[in-house]
Amino acid sequence: MARRYEPAGAPLARSAMAFVLAGGRGSRLMELTDRRAKPAVFFGGKSRIIDFALSNATNSGIRRIAVATQYKAHSLIRHLQRGWNFLRPERNESFDILPASQRTSETAWYEGTADAVYQNIDIIDDLAPKHMVILAGDHIYKMDYEHMLAQHVESGADVTVGCVSVPRLEATAFGVMHVDEQGRIVQFLEKPKDPPGIPGREDLALASMGIYVFETKLLFDQLRRDAATPGSNRDFGRDIIPYLVQHGKAVAHRFEASCVRSSAEAAPYWRDVGTVDAYWEASVDLTDVVPELDLFDRDWPIWTYAEVVPPAKFVHDLDGRRGEAIASLVSGGCIVSGGLVRHSLLHTGVHVHSFAKCEGAVVLPYVDIGRHARLTNVVVDRGVRIPEGLVIGEDPELDAKRFRRTDKGICLVTQAMIDRLSA
Repeated sequence: MARRYEPAGAPLARSAMAFVLAGGRGSRLMELTDRRAKPAVFFGGKSRIIDFALSNATNSGIRRIAVATQYKAHSLIRHLQRGWNFLRPERNESFDILPASQRTSETAWYEGTADAVYQNIDIIDDLAPKHMVILAGDHIYKMDYEHMLAQHVESGADVTVGCVSVPRLEATAFGVMHVDEQGRIVQFLEKPKDPPGIPGREDLALASMGIYVFETKLLFDQLRRDAATPGSNRDFGRDIIPYLVQHGKAVAHRFEASCVRSSAEAAPYWRDVGTVDAYWEASVDLTDVVPELDLFDRDWPIWTYAEVVPPAKFVHDLDGRRGEAIASLVSGGCIVSGGLVRHSLLHTGVHVHSFAKCEGAVVLPYVDIGRHARLTNVVVDRGVRIPEGLVIGEDPELDAKRFRRTDKGICLVTQAMIDRLSA
């Protein structure tokens, strides 16, 4: 492996590589991931979920990035090609999209998260990073990975695992790190019924964020060992990390030590938007006067593909037919034509026609909402045409028959569901 020169005292991120795992479907998002991978789902008006992990890497100073894709990856790959082509090899930067392509076997796709990295060892080796930062591509957060790299080096760990503090009784849905007083992981528990607390804060538990830091050579050794182990799931969370907890030194890195917050953000923010309810809640939360996540932070921008569209437009000013948005985010290319938008998030190119009302609506790009339609507590998929006069979100029994309605009363609406109404 060739070694690149790095001056003494240079940030560790300069000699690191970020490897983003973006192959998962995210089946709990239901029809939102029928045609796209979870990391490609729209979020925040103009971004995709994966943009948060990629922006964190870029803002942290990491200039060598790879993204492994698998499930229905076309829209994700297209987004990456359009929005992340500014990293240049002539500046010692790289951005590689690595679809599952049977590189190690003519019959094997990516069999797990660890296998996705293992199948690309030769590509990583050519870039010669000193450290690897393994990232999940499906969470919403802002984090400076340089701090995690520094802790990894200072602690002499074999692996450092990014962890977020969650209420202990809510940690049953996560992989939980049981740590000692020094932060060393003594046990890894996958979705435990009775999660262990944090020393000194027994009401909280440390949940894995799916972020791992390794020295590259050690990672390669572990991936090769795991690939030769019969019965392995080829997965970081189920195989690699538990092995190093038992046979090596695994250390927890607490998110609050490296989270990025603007002056407007009161607490560390991390969300797994893996269900329709969680996705809706995180989206609508952005409409608060002072939201928990500050997308207006110019010091830590969320980079993305910026589609060329005109500004948002609001037209008509008559009683009962006034184009207005209250406590809402309205993206470029939207037209609110004599309709009312309240506590809602409109992605690019949405058209709200006269007398229509949206309340608690998360509307993906290029949706057309017909006259007199009323949408309450909904997620509307890209490109849907809402018929004139359609009411969603006011009759739970009727909604459950026609749309995907969650236990919390959020309705997911797709074009196929709309088409069935007139079948």
